Amino acid sequence: MNAKKWMLSLLTAVMLISLLSACASNSSNKPSNTSTDKPNSGTDGGTKEPSTDPIKITFFDKNTGDKFDNAIAKEITKRTGVTIEIQQPTGNPTEKLNLMLASEDLPDMIMFDRSSDLVAKYIEAKAIIPLNDLISQYGPDVTKMYGDVLNKTRYKDGNNYYLSNWYGLEHEPVFGFNMRKDIVKELAPDKAEGGVPFTQSEFKQLLVDFKAKYPQIDGKNTIALTMDGENWGGTIGTFKGMFGLSGYYEHDGKLQYDVKDPKYKDMILYMNDLYRAGLMDKEWAINKRQVWEQKIATGTILSSTGAYWDLGNSNTIIKKDKGEESQLFAYKVVADGVDPSKTTFGGRSSLGWDAISITKKNKNPERTMQLINFLASEEGQYLLMWGIEGTHWDMKDGKHVPRPETLQAFKDDWAAYTKETGIRKWTWFIKNGPGADGTPYDLPGRYERSPVDQMAIKNLSDTVYDTAIFDGLNPQGGTPEALNEQKINDITKQALTKAIMAPSAEEASSIFDKMLSDMKAAGDEKVEAVYSSNYAARKELWN
Repeated sequence: MNAKKWMLSLLTAVMLISLLSACASNSSNKPSNTSTDKPNSGTDGGTKEPSTDPIKITFFDKNTGDKFDNAIAKEITKRTGVTIEIQQPTGNPTEKLNLMLASEDLPDMIMFDRSSDLVAKYIEAKAIIPLNDLISQYGPDVTKMYGDVLNKTRYKDGNNYYLSNWYGLEHEPVFGFNMRKDIVKELAPDKAEGGVPFTQSEFKQLLVDFKAKYPQIDGKNTIALTMDGENWGGTIGTFKGMFGLSGYYEHDGKLQYDVKDPKYKDMILYMNDLYRAGLMDKEWAINKRQVWEQKIATGTILSSTGAYWDLGNSNTIIKKDKGEESQLFAYKVVADGVDPSKTTFGGRSSLGWDAISITKKNKNPERTMQLINFLASEEGQYLLMWGIEGTHWDMKDGKHVPRPETLQAFKDDWAAYTKETGIRKWTWFIKNGPGADGTPYDLPGRYERSPVDQMAIKNLSDTVYDTAIFDGLNPQGGTPEALNEQKINDITKQALTKAIMAPSAEEASSIFDKMLSDMKAAGDEKVEAVYSSNYAARKELWN
């Protein structure tokens, strides 16, 4: 009997020790960075309150290699406990990202170009991790701020692998015909203040009248219309806008190359007409951006294509030398037979510009998501884009109010002030539009609008449309169709440039027709089949 009691006691002791060991094991396996987390009573019961224990996270930001040591950086660390080590993207960021993937020498976080096929490569290689569960547990503000964007940025497997920046559709103009307002006022006074678009014939006549009245300005030969040769998208996109063309030609439920839209050839012939009439810069196709800016800054150019903000540097010089109305302001030009409300100058994606991911090498994904959640929140947005309350801005009557010296510093030298303070330096998880109090998140870019900005908004904000459904439909890199696509892109750009500069309309038409034939020989239908398949899958994924 005593032996049985002794054995029972022994078994009881063994079971107790085993139970305690299991509990200790479970405790030790819990991530140390969440050991002090508590439920956040204001959100989902599973959401964790952020820890502020010191931690370092490495971040490859393709946009900058500057050290994380300015005032905003220090404030982020103060509020979150996270110090970010920015990895210098020496050389070409794309090459660096390819090398990192091949070597698996990965940082904790990466910022990609969202439209790059590198995002898919990293996902397929499992180099970046799904964020769904992390967002569910640690990202209440991410969920609130991003909304349906999270649904639309899912990969084909249904997971979110990145969060974008500059997301949300903003009714801000993009492309337009930028013209010297003082000369428009003189030669086409009914159009000078905006609100009434130019027809294509009126625009050509304006260029003709300018050249007739101003063959020279300040002793220098004038140019009626120039373009940035390095910005093909801005050049061709502006003319596509006036003809109501978009990124693809949707025909019978399928997607085809945009050049197959019948209006595209009309556009090229119109551009050719301007070129042959001596109204277009003969060097437009080889203009480097700096040369293009210098030409405009001389005040000898009437008009140029592109986004109104592209003219910022040149307009600053013109304003100083010749006055505010000598700057180039954005106007709308409408092609014959196109409804002015159907012009497409303002294609913008609501899904954002860049993609920010957490890599598989990150040992603290929970804390990383807590950092992301803070930066994506209202509080984080205003810190990133406005600065520190009481130093750079104040809260008055429930609204964010910038200090005058902050606004003036941006006007005096935007780049220097950003570098010095960090305001608008780290554009991570930035949302377009206004915050809850109606003030824009983007302080320097949206709070006070210049006359140039206001004209663009007046003339072109009704042309804004969301291109998100068409984002990233291209063949995956390395596939035969991707090689076909690259060859076709080379064919089209070279042919279109030649057609625009052809010596006759007949030759321009012939070059265009041959381009279509060459595209077919290069496999354009195979590429279009991929576009259409991906488009159908996208619509199904988005429901």
